[in-house]
Parts: sequence; C-alpha cells; structure tokens
Amino acid sequence: MAARRGRGEGSIYKRPDGLWAASIELPPLEYNPDGTPKRRRKIVSSKQKATVIRRLTELRRDLERSGDLHTDSLTVEAWCDYWVREIGVKTRRPKTMDSYRSILDQWVKPTIGRTRLDKLTPATIRKVLARMEGDGKSSTYRRNAHSVMAAVFADAEREGRIPRNPVELVIAPTKAVTNLQALDPEETARLLTAFGDSQDTLLWATFILTGARRGEVLGLEWDRVTDELDLSWQLQRLGLVHGCGEKRGGWPCGKTHPRSCPDRRINVPDGFEHRQVHGALYWTRPKSRAGWRVIPLVDPLAAYLARWRDTAPSNPWGLVFTRPDANGALLPVDPDYASRWWPEVLRLAGIEKDLRLHDLRHTAVDLLLAAGVSEELVSEIVGHSTVTMTRAYKSRGNRERLIAGLKQLSSSLGY
Repeated sequence: MAARRGRGEGSIYKRPDGLWAASIELPPLEYNPDGTPKRRRKIVSSKQKATVIRRLTELRRDLERSGDLHTDSLTVEAWCDYWVREIGVKTRRPKTMDSYRSILDQWVKPTIGRTRLDKLTPATIRKVLARMEGDGKSSTYRRNAHSVMAAVFADAEREGRIPRNPVELVIAPTKAVTNLQALDPEETARLLTAFGDSQDTLLWATFILTGARRGEVLGLEWDRVTDELDLSWQLQRLGLVHGCGEKRGGWPCGKTHPRSCPDRRINVPDGFEHRQVHGALYWTRPKSRAGWRVIPLVDPLAAYLARWRDTAPSNPWGLVFTRPDANGALLPVDPDYASRWWPEVLRLAGIEKDLRLHDLRHTAVDLLLAAGVSEELVSEIVGHSTVTMTRAYKSRGNRERLIAGLKQLSSSLGY
C-alpha cells in the first residue's frame, strides 16, 4: 500500500474523462470522531498536462506562502472550530474567548454550521439573529453575537476563504436600553452595618468606597495597600485546556475534563500578563489601560484596612480578602463564588433588590456624582474612560483632587 502523501506533496494523473488532474494535500481543519484528521486536498484539472503541472507548481508556492489554500468544501462549523483553535485563543483575552465560544457553540454552529463557508450571505447571518430573537434573547445579546460573527468571518475574508464578510452587510441589532440598578444611600448604610466589624463589612465597603471591579477588590494584595490602592491587577478564573496533545475525540491522558489532565495548562494569547494565585485563579491585568490605576486611600476605608491588617489571618498569597473552605483552610475568594454569594448578602442585609455584585460599581458612581464629584474625576477614580497610558500619570498628578473626591463620597455616607 502506497504511503500517504504529506502536506504540500502533489500527484498528477489522467482521469477516466480524459482530463489531466493534479491534487495537493492541505493541512486538516476538521477531525473524525476517533481523533484522526479529515483529509483535505486541492484538485485542479485541464486538457493539457503542461497546464496542470504549471498550476500544481503555483499551488505549492501559494501553500508555502500562506500556509493553506481555499477549498469549496469548508463548512461554517469547521471554520469556527479552526478560528477558535488557531486564531481566537492566540489573539483574544481568555474571558473574551469564553463569550465567543458560547455564542459560536450555542447559536452559530447549530443554526448555520453545515452551510458552506463560501456560500455565506447576509440572509444566512440573519438566520442566526432571528433564531436568537425567537428564543427571547435581548437585542444587546444579539448585538454581541453580530460582533462575534463579524470578527470570525472577517478573518475568513482576510485569508481569502470568502470574497466578502457578509456580516458587514447586516445591520447590527440596537443595544437595549438598560436601567442600571444601584443602592441608594440608606441601603448602602444598611449594607455597611449589617455584618458588624467583620471582613464582610470591609469587603463591601471596599467595593462601594472605591468603585473598583469585582476582580480588582478580590485580588487586592497587602503590598499594594499603602496610602494608595494600586488596582493594576485583578483576580480571574482562567479556563484550562489539555496539555497532553492536540487530538479530537479523546485525549492521550485518558481524561475528559482538562482539570484532570496531568499536563493541563491555561490557554492565553502571547503577551497576556498573568500570575498564578491558586489552581485556575490568576492575577491578570485589567482589560483597558484606564483600569491600570492608583487611587488615594482615605478614611474611613484607610482606617478599616489598617485594623484588618492587624487581625487578618495570614495567607500564602498576601491577599487582603480570603475565605475558609469546608475544612477551615483559607482560599482566595473566587469571583464566581462571590457573585453566587451576593444575593444571600442582600437578603441578610434586608435589601430587597435584584442587584448584581457588579452593580456596587454603579452605586459608587451614583454616590460620587451625588456628592458633587465631577464626571471627569469619577472616571479617573473608577477607571471608566478609555484613555491613553498618559492618563495613568495624570491620576497621580491629580492626587489632591482625587483625595477630595473620595472624601466627598465618605462624607455623603455620614463618615
């Protein structure tokens, strides 16, 4: 039996219809259930053998230059899988890729996955959005799906697999008007007194008195707490992938879930700054440079943290906030755990509102504005604006104004 040809190798033969043909092996994009790659070939034909030889030479040159060649048989599902594996995880942040995968797996592939990639039209794209609308998904979520498809198929256009990105011809759904929830001053005061002189009170006070994001608060380290709070890192759970080898339909380690793989690893793009905390929890940089900020630490939060530093149990990560597990051992506070725990916190505080943990950030903004702090200063305190790196230094230059703004917030709460 003849050995199978490798990528880039070609063969010339005469078909039963009298035409000369040549085929060239291409890298796999799809896999069989047993994990073996599906064979991909590019075939050209002509009445003249010389023409076929010339075209085969051109194909080899194009394959060497671009790494792949366009074929008509590639499906949307195959392209989406290829895009995630070879492009998405290497260029997008892990949390961003989680949302991309969710939309591709739940909506795009089930709806139009069997469509040939080169047959995509605006009508095909609208099928996905229509199915989402029929399932009651909000216009904001559908708008996100539109953005995901635009990015995925833009790369298909860039690589010459489709002549034009059809998503560009489909008007994106309008973003829904959202009524942001926030605590009013009376509810805020109730939350800050419901748990006495405990770590819980300090945790919620840190959210409200800084406007910091969930991961920024939970990932705060003691060596970043001085007369300022350095909010240049955040705590995130990063997804794990198998490290035992790329294979579909099973893994060499014999385990199904990546967390059980002895060679498990996180899949992050090049240049993604991260430091491991515990397990799949990592310190990562905030998404935007506006988030890389340092804000002054003023009373009462400064006094709260000083008292807590003297009594807080030590932990190997130097974290300000930890939680005990079932056996009493300290662990970092997983951001997802904190969000699940939050509704119970509201209940215990006697606050009857459907409020997300992230909405404490909106609470801080509302309270800052109500205290008379300017919008520009609020943006600097909470890291809301999309700004250049220069603005990080501007925050330090405005230290006195930032202190005044944070003191106004504390005063508005009766401190």
